[in-house]
Amino acid sequence: MRRARTLVALVGAAALTMAAIAPASADSTASYTVTITNLTTGQPFTPPLVASHRPSVDLFEVGEPASEGIMQIAENGNLGPAIEFATESTAAKHITDAVVALPASGPPPILPGQSRSFRLTSSNGANLISWASMLICTNDGFVGIDSVRLPKMVGDVVSLTADAYDAGTEINTEDLADIVPPCQMLTETPDTGEAGTGISNPALAEGGVITSHGGVQGVADLLTDVHDWTDPVATIVITRDS
Repeated sequence: MRRARTLVALVGAAALTMAAIAPASADSTASYTVTITNLTTGQPFTPPLVASHRPSVDLFEVGEPASEGIMQIAENGNLGPAIEFATESTAAKHITDAVVALPASGPPPILPGQSRSFRLTSSNGANLISWASMLICTNDGFVGIDSVRLPKMVGDVVSLTADAYDAGTEINTEDLADIVPPCQMLTETPDTGEAGTGISNPALAEGGVITSHGGVQGVADLLTDVHDWTDPVATIVITRDS
């Protein structure tokens, strides 16, 4: 019952964060259709946080420590700090649109094999796109792209693959006690009696940098034949509509 309440809370929080992100300014000059597809067989993604922005903004950088926003997405599926960065920080003036891509109905995560399409706009020199989603059945894994050039002309299409990253912020225990509860609701997991957690544990802090993720090793509760993957873990297709 506790896990069911947690999933309801996650759904509600996602809906609220969607409403909290301000729409693009009225002078938007370009609009895009973005489609993200989960290529894995056992790793649900949290709802994508996607932004159009200028070159002065980075969502993440491989080889560098994760921001608070990326850490919270990768460890807890918590979009709050990243949304605050996109809407209220000093960087917000360089971000012209930010979207949490929720489905019209059904669970917020993008399940294995599923796709999600949504609209994004840009204006005033914001010609880059970035995206991040948690790999739900990991300690601090995420998928995304950083500062990719948006299609220049109407009708142009940019199609990319995306790999899995380790945020370097939490030790990969692969213990369900240390992983967000939706992993157990959305995938096959052993019945350990552990509820999971959506709160970072300071005792597991890793203090590393963002690297390519080594995948699920099977050292505890996660199952290599269910939760592991090979890169790429996603595709993202961006079409300029106007």
